[in-house]
Amino acid sequence: MAQGLLWRAYTMQGTDMTNRHFDAFYSNGASPLAIVLGTNEIASAVAVHLTVAGFAVAMCHDPSPPVIRRAMSFHDALFGDIATIEGVLGERAENAIEIAKLLSGQRRVAVTPLDLTDLLALRSPFALVDARMQKHRVTPDYRGLARVTVGLGPNFVVDANCDIAVETKPSRNGGIVADGATAVADGEARQLGGVGRERFVYTRHEGLWHTPVDLGMRVFKGFVLGHLDGAPVHAPIDGLVRGIARDGARMPAGVKLLEIDPRGRKAKWTGMDERGRAIAEATVSAIKIVAARKSAVGLASHAFVH
Repeated sequence: MAQGLLWRAYTMQGTDMTNRHFDAFYSNGASPLAIVLGTNEIASAVAVHLTVAGFAVAMCHDPSPPVIRRAMSFHDALFGDIATIEGVLGERAENAIEIAKLLSGQRRVAVTPLDLTDLLALRSPFALVDARMQKHRVTPDYRGLARVTVGLGPNFVVDANCDIAVETKPSRNGGIVADGATAVADGEARQLGGVGRERFVYTRHEGLWHTPVDLGMRVFKGFVLGHLDGAPVHAPIDGLVRGIARDGARMPAGVKLLEIDPRGRKAKWTGMDERGRAIAEATVSAIKIVAARKSAVGLASHAFVH
């Protein structure tokens, strides 16, 4: 039914998607679909690894929490910006037709503002990865929506709201949880150049954020990086801007607004870092584990072409 609706929309709207793209997306030999919830740097690292592993990947944006490490993620593709990580291009897709066309290509990730329900109507996913990193929210049970469901970070319990989980806590980063619950968030930030939580600025209240500052810019402690509802926000330490919310973003209270990397020449604000890579690799392994456990050997071997 979803395919029929998509085809009718295609013929009515007169888009430039060819029959070849449409047929490729729905053919028996099409790459298995993976849906990644979130557009942050961890979700994006997962999307890259799943793409390399042979999946067609669609990322579903969630506004909470706001994304600040934007040059390490596909997030800015939502605004029409170029977003490339390790040779994989993230592109905005506003509807089912654009997703089908985009994912019929190679080394592409569809980044969409569509809801999960809209993506589920497009095609049945092989894998669903919740990478939103919502540390203080109730996590829904998505089991049954895909052959394999993976939860990243706190608030996941195997066989309760996911099939398998991956730790994101610094001391357990990339650990696969096949039974029980993931570690509870403790508010401790991992160390970068010997600096933890002090390198972040958190919003004290909700408001509209404005900033002229670019990612990677060198700043000094006390420098005004922007204004939240007119109130100046200062750099907490010396360093390079590793993360900062996009100009014009509506920010809730109590979330990360920006991050400064104090490591000088070793600072990293673009691409994939070692933390994201470890979590992404563990996620691919976790999907394999569950696929094998569910006796989906044929589908699993089809999904992982590398």
